[in-house]
Amino acid sequence: MSVIYGKRIRLRAVERGDVEKFHEWVNDPEVTRGLALYLPMSMRDEENWFDGLAKRDLNEKPFAIEVKKGRAWKLIGNCCVFDISTVSRSAELGIMIGDKAEWNKGYGSETMTLLLKHGFETLNLNRIFLRVYENNARAVRSYEKAGFVLEGRQRQAVYKHGKYEDVLFMSVLRSEWDSRKKE
Repeated sequence: MSVIYGKRIRLRAVERGDVEKFHEWVNDPEVTRGLALYLPMSMRDEENWFDGLAKRDLNEKPFAIEVKKGRAWKLIGNCCVFDISTVSRSAELGIMIGDKAEWNKGYGSETMTLLLKHGFETLNLNRIFLRVYENNARAVRSYEKAGFVLEGRQRQAVYKHGKYEDVLFMSVLRSEWDSRKKE
C-alpha cells in the first residue's frame, strides 16, 4: 500500500523524522486528554515505539496524517488500524490529531473515513470499531460524521483526571459502509 489520499489529507507511513513531533504531542495534556496515555513519555520511549513498528504486521502499522499547506504537506497526527481479527474480520481504529492549530477543521472525520475505506475495501473487514471517552464530545461528533454508531458503553471503565469515566464503543459495519457509499 502506498499513500492514501483524501480530499484534504493524506495518510502515509510513519517515518523516524515524525518521532520528535509525536513526542511533543504525547506530552501535551490537552492532546492526551482523550487518549489512553496518562504519564509523561520520554524521547527514548517514543524511539522505542518507533523501533517496535518494524515487528508489527504490515496491516497494523500506523499512518502519519498530513494536510496540504500550499505545495507542502504538514504533519498533524497519526492513526492506525489494529487488533485485526482474521476470523471475525474486525479491527479497532485509533487516531491522534496532535497539532492543536488543526483541531475543529474536520480532519478527524476525513481521516476516519479514509481508514474505514481502507479497512473495508483493502483489508476486507466486516466490522470496524473504536473506543472513546464519554466526555470527548468533539471526537464523538467526528466519529458520527464518519458513520460510526454507538453500540455500547463500559461504565466507569477508565480513571483519568481524578474521576472515573465511561468508555463508549462505536462501530461501522460493512453493510452500513456499502449503503453510505451508494448515497
